[in-house]
Amino acid sequence: MKIPSSIWTLLIGIVLTLASLWYGQNHGLLPTAASDEAVLIDGLFNAMMTVSIGIFLIVEGVLVYSIFKYRRRGGDNEDGPPIEGNVPLEILWTAIPAIIVIGISVYSFDVYNEIGGFNPHAAQEAPIMQESMSMPGTTIAVTLSDIPGSAEPNLNQEKSDEAMQDPYTAAVRNPDIPQMHNASGVGSVGPTLGASREKEGQVPQLVVNVSALQYAWIFTYPDTGVTTGELHLPIGREVQMNMTANDVIHAFWIPEFRLKQDVIPGRQTEIRFTPKTPGDYSLICAELCGPYHGAMRTQVVVESQGAFNSWMQEQLVASKDTLNQAVSINLADMSVDEFLAPHSKDMGIHPEMLHQVHH
Repeated sequence: MKIPSSIWTLLIGIVLTLASLWYGQNHGLLPTAASDEAVLIDGLFNAMMTVSIGIFLIVEGVLVYSIFKYRRRGGDNEDGPPIEGNVPLEILWTAIPAIIVIGISVYSFDVYNEIGGFNPHAAQEAPIMQESMSMPGTTIAVTLSDIPGSAEPNLNQEKSDEAMQDPYTAAVRNPDIPQMHNASGVGSVGPTLGASREKEGQVPQLVVNVSALQYAWIFTYPDTGVTTGELHLPIGREVQMNMTANDVIHAFWIPEFRLKQDVIPGRQTEIRFTPKTPGDYSLICAELCGPYHGAMRTQVVVESQGAFNSWMQEQLVASKDTLNQAVSINLADMSVDEFLAPHSKDMGIHPEMLHQVHH
């Protein structure tokens, strides 16, 4: 019995749909989802992967089928039929991709809004003026530079001053970098991923000031006196990272959190997220920042609230002990050789050689 082509088409469509759905949810291409925001990003990625696999299988399947079905037979020297076009087919293969792209765009915007990428209140802080709507792109880019004497409030400077009120943050940031003004009439301050839709208007449960420099990350926990090169975060608490760079452009990227944010000199950037999975993760600079860019990474430790509190207490005790040791040493009572002896021993330098160099 010959099976009708419509039945074959239906069966093949079902198989391709099931294969696409299965692979789209089980591709294993992404690392652990360690933040609440990562779940939303993964949902979007999986949807795009499902659609991509379906299109790939259809296109490649038709191609392979056509290669065998319509291959040139032995002894066949005739030309193929003069087919010039098929309007319904062309409309179909134009309409379907258009619908897919529009659907993914709407879904992407919704996810971006959910993770706090779209701030509806930003227009009230720095409204877009009528004249800026007619400005070409190059003109807008010029207005992003610092504007001495500008009458508009410098929101970057305000955010920088707020962060520098913490003396430990001020100690590691470069105060000589001028804070850029907003673009005239555009209100562009710095890249921001704010609070999620559910937490909009709420104060973050933990604030960390981040200073990036070649080739290290420095984290300051305001009002605690803790400054460290390793980022510790408690599970389930929304964290706000206030970031700026001391030299060149860097990028804050934790793959398991699915979030990346530029860190720019003269601009105060912000990112908010909620860790949800305990573990050790890598914070990577995702912007080429110099010859040792590949080494600019550090550890992110997501732990329970109790473990975080214990770590914080240890840092406070360690910083206090270090200060006491520094105060207890009277450099005036020590010779140069005595002061450098512990360091020269660590470097493998004999004290006699140091004495000869000094004298």
